[in-house]
Amino acid sequence: MNTKKFAGLAPESVFNYFEQLCAIPHGSGNTKAISDFLVTFAKEQNLRYIQDAANNVILFGDATPGYEDHAPVILQGHMDMVCVKDEDCAVNMDTDGLDIGHDGQYVFAKGTSLGGDNGIAVAYALAILADRSIPHPPLEVIITVDEEIGMLGADVIDLSMLKGRTLLNLDSEEEGIFTVACAGGATATITLPTPRHPVYGPCIKLSVEGLQGGHSGVEIYKNLANANKVMGELLSRVREVMPLCLTALSGGEKDNAIARSCHVTAVMLGMNPERINDITEQLQKEIREKYDEPDAVITGENVDALGGNALSADLTDKVIALLCGAPNGVQKMSSDIDGLVQTSLNLGIADLAEELQLSFCVRSSVNAEKLELLERLQKLAAMHDANYSQMGDYPAWEYKAESRLRDTMVQVYREMYDKQAQIVAIHAGLECGLLSEKLPGLDCVSIGPEMHDIHTSRERLGIASVRRTWEFILETLKRL
Repeated sequence: MNTKKFAGLAPESVFNYFEQLCAIPHGSGNTKAISDFLVTFAKEQNLRYIQDAANNVILFGDATPGYEDHAPVILQGHMDMVCVKDEDCAVNMDTDGLDIGHDGQYVFAKGTSLGGDNGIAVAYALAILADRSIPHPPLEVIITVDEEIGMLGADVIDLSMLKGRTLLNLDSEEEGIFTVACAGGATATITLPTPRHPVYGPCIKLSVEGLQGGHSGVEIYKNLANANKVMGELLSRVREVMPLCLTALSGGEKDNAIARSCHVTAVMLGMNPERINDITEQLQKEIREKYDEPDAVITGENVDALGGNALSADLTDKVIALLCGAPNGVQKMSSDIDGLVQTSLNLGIADLAEELQLSFCVRSSVNAEKLELLERLQKLAAMHDANYSQMGDYPAWEYKAESRLRDTMVQVYREMYDKQAQIVAIHAGLECGLLSEKLPGLDCVSIGPEMHDIHTSRERLGIASVRRTWEFILETLKRL
């Protein structure tokens, strides 16, 4: 495998495996190839492995000499990534590898997300398993699928054969921060049947672009605009000056990514282009002032067409009402942990094809609040004669008062870096909650190297941080 793009980066073995992973398309729901890659790795390394029907993979590594009588340690991450790309990027993320590069400080992919979340966890695990000189107890490596679309792999994986009850999750993005609890969540979808008929009249395209986007969990607290919600407001204002019949609507790419752009085409049942320009300019000004969105661009332009196969004006109004009425963003902050979001949701996808589909990522560290928010969405759907469904429901990962793993890691970190690690709970989904249900008594901590702007095409992975985190993982395994 040619790894010249990451040649010279340390640790060499980790970046070697990470580059190989980047060459394999592995978006959520498209994990067969990367799952088979892991099986091939296991065969080449003479490792025992399990590959299940969902494409989850478990790898087993023998203890190195002197650690044979130690309890097994579980390393865990997920193989799928959130596939996001710039509109002018030619990479087909279903079939193509990533166009990777680095600037000496960060690794990145040109025009697309990188998949450091969570490819770096897989690369760490493979590098450890392949190097028989690294001291460690018996290893059980869990690599799941479809974490990014509701932790579907962790939900179905059979862990009954595992003996380990100490788990190091490698799915965090801030070095020196040890995550010990996280929110539970679910994906909720509202669908509305949208029959069409020919409608004649001048056509218009409305666009919301230039928003920052971001992770709907760890960045939901930031003052960021959601393009789908902005489009709802734009359509509502345009509708006040003229009836519309929608022909197309497309906003956001993933339910767990804050939507950066949204586009609509519609047939106008009236003509007032000057007012539309006034509306877009005013809303753009408001969004730039209200949110941290200095590059927000909101436009309306005529389309060279006279009509189309469109929704009725009444059905269009119902779509607008759903967009405007849908809750979004932070719903409640924690009263126990300063600065922690307790409950939130994100309208990540708004798509009009055969039917309207609105997809939400719902999160809460309080199960009752999560259920209440899901019920609120269900009532919103019923109010507008729409259908409701949910999937990927996963539990919160609750804080463990006594943790040998956490205590060991805190001590190792202090000795290595002469400073204290930060112990946190996060408002984002980690698989530790589901895995804890399957492995009673599980002691787990989540760590990872420095990453920025995950789930966007600006994603970057810190090179020096990858090395430091690698060294920390190895010392922790040695102590366990």
